[in-house]
Amino acid sequence: MIPTESFLLQPTEGTLQSRIQQMVAEGILSGRFRPGERLPSSRRLAVHLGVSRITVTLAYTELVADDYLVARGRSGYFVSENAPQPPDFKPAPKEVSSVNWGDRLGPAAPSLGLTKPRDWQSYRFNFIYGQPDPDLFDAGNWRLCALRALGRKDFNSLSSDQFDQDDPLLIDFISRQTLPRRGILAGPDEILLTLGAQNALWLTAQLLLREGRSAVIETPCYPSLRSIVASTRASHHAVPVDRHGLDPGAIPQGTDVAFVTPGHHCPTTATMPHDRRRRLLDLAEAQDMLVVEDDYDFEMSVAGGAAPALKSLDTRGRVIHVGSFSKSIFPGLRLGYLVGPPDFISAARALRATVLRHPPGHVQRTTAYFLSLGHYDAQIRRMGRAYAERRRIMTEALTREGLWIEGSDAHGGSSLWMRAPDGVNTTDLAERLKSDGVLIEPGRAFFGPGDANDAFYRLGYSSIPTGRIAEGIARIRAAMG
Repeated sequence: MIPTESFLLQPTEGTLQSRIQQMVAEGILSGRFRPGERLPSSRRLAVHLGVSRITVTLAYTELVADDYLVARGRSGYFVSENAPQPPDFKPAPKEVSSVNWGDRLGPAAPSLGLTKPRDWQSYRFNFIYGQPDPDLFDAGNWRLCALRALGRKDFNSLSSDQFDQDDPLLIDFISRQTLPRRGILAGPDEILLTLGAQNALWLTAQLLLREGRSAVIETPCYPSLRSIVASTRASHHAVPVDRHGLDPGAIPQGTDVAFVTPGHHCPTTATMPHDRRRRLLDLAEAQDMLVVEDDYDFEMSVAGGAAPALKSLDTRGRVIHVGSFSKSIFPGLRLGYLVGPPDFISAARALRATVLRHPPGHVQRTTAYFLSLGHYDAQIRRMGRAYAERRRIMTEALTREGLWIEGSDAHGGSSLWMRAPDGVNTTDLAERLKSDGVLIEPGRAFFGPGDANDAFYRLGYSSIPTGRIAEGIARIRAAMG
């Protein structure tokens, strides 16, 4: 019999039952537990591990179902003769590599810029932007939608290689419900699903930019966009934004593509007014320029109705629209979409197919059910109420502490763009605050390497409980000296 001392639960994620299953399966796969060997009884193993007997019994039962174990009545559980076996050969010993990877690899991809500790949830005062709050997410209905998507009726959408196609239910909902709320009318041939907004921006940049072409990005801006544009080897120019977003008059002559965030500028949250949007579209037509609109955060317009999308004003097919469910559902979903003329979407579909085919079918169908059954809209309303309250409390606390909000608050969102007092380096400030249980985002990553700026920082309120905001802001002020 395998001795109970051979079993040690690792501090990994998951339920106790799943961790016990993993522990036994790894013992079998590594060759430590061999076919025919008897495992400790559920009672003995439960006492050894300090868990309930039913937990061990359920884990054993699942392992029997997967043919890792076999149950023999009163005799107990044994390693199955059909269990996967470790290879009967030894891997070749590793030697020092003779490959010069510096010569073989192309230019290294730029850093994403934004970082956060892996244990960010453990910080009591977590002002990191865009992270989910489990108390606001409708996990119950999401689980039901996921289970429904696993049913026989949906087996084809779950399991088949759709090559370059998307889930028609999800495309239909985006076309009939999501986009009209932004003032956009688009058919299925004008919509493409992506692995989040970042993937949508990458596809767009790869298709529209190359060496010899020029692009405009905003500054400050989403750090990954700067990296994406730089990877195309097109020339690019960073245009500073003000409290009304990007000024079309600052776009240089000869620009081929302008990347803008008119709804909620990242990171200042500024909203581009109607007259600037009209001027931008007129400029695009006059200079034969294309505009890429990143509308990543429109559902979070908690301080007032969201302005219509720039794409809604586009009558000449010059705007490529990027949307995302990452902020409104959860960032790990990695699901976004592109909206543009059929010729562009066709090219983007072909490029996507060569890289990743399509987003996972189960993710698409689960999302389609979550949206179409009304759970999504209910969640948006719930998040909107919570975010509005958190924003109010945060604004009051910032006012009491004499801290300066630099960004616009025209339409809410889930963060505030801040300017630190003179002489405060926010990169250093962020490091000092970690030891006090506070996480903030220093602003340097949002600026280009030639415009390093440590005077700004971002405070998100998507996941911090309301009751901790005031104390967290007080700690930030105290750390500034």
